[in-house]
Amino acid sequence: MERITSPNNPKIKQARSLRQSKGRKQSGLLLVEGIHHVGEAVAAARQGRGVRIHSIFFSPERLKGDYARELVESEAGRGTPCYAVFDRVFETLADKDNPQGIVAVAQPRRWSLEELDPANFPWGVALVAPQDPGNIGTALRTIDAVGCSGLLLLEGGADPYHPTSLRASMGAAFWHPIVETSFARFRQWAGEHGYHLVGTSAHAEMDYRQATAYPRPLCLLMGSEQKGLSAEQAAACELLLRLPMGGRVSSLNLAVATGVMLYAILEAGRGI
Repeated sequence: MERITSPNNPKIKQARSLRQSKGRKQSGLLLVEGIHHVGEAVAAARQGRGVRIHSIFFSPERLKGDYARELVESEAGRGTPCYAVFDRVFETLADKDNPQGIVAVAQPRRWSLEELDPANFPWGVALVAPQDPGNIGTALRTIDAVGCSGLLLLEGGADPYHPTSLRASMGAAFWHPIVETSFARFRQWAGEHGYHLVGTSAHAEMDYRQATAYPRPLCLLMGSEQKGLSAEQAAACELLLRLPMGGRVSSLNLAVATGVMLYAILEAGRGI
């Protein structure tokens, strides 16, 4: 394997650019850091989930475990360019302190809303303009945990492939559809396919624990961290629920609230 010794190596500079939103948007690539996350990206690629692994960079001084070394060796055997780099060079790629010693340049599958329908997306989550990439990643991790179909991001917001989002997703970002679209297009699509829209609001009359059924196909619509759902978005929901707040805070974290609702939907739908 080629050994890279300079932080100014063109391959290193191109990979490092993916830490920034501009670099990701221009190239369509992303930087995946850490043994577990690279392993999940590789597994998704091998199982035909539309992910492509373009290259792997690793620090031999840091990469000690058998699994990580076998991961590099097996990918190299499949023809993926794998580069050993000096430790000081690797540190210029890593986003975390005390990095584990491996990053991958990957190309995720880019889904469009037109590819989704009740057959392959029976229930999903739609977040309106989420601002915190950690919330996006955590929502994806919970989507994976409950067996939900995927994530729709409406009206912009944070990058779902931001390093913070990828870490928080624990690899779920490689296994589930992620679609970015407008609320107007989402509403049209949901109507065309007969989706039931369920939303949350602090002003809703019904406590979420009073809801006993969530018919599918279904989308859980969650408002932004600061503003929640707009009047138009709330009106689009056939069921609007509130999560009771017994303390001084006025709302739950977006990812936490999404998790509460997903498990409520899961529990109500057992046996469907």
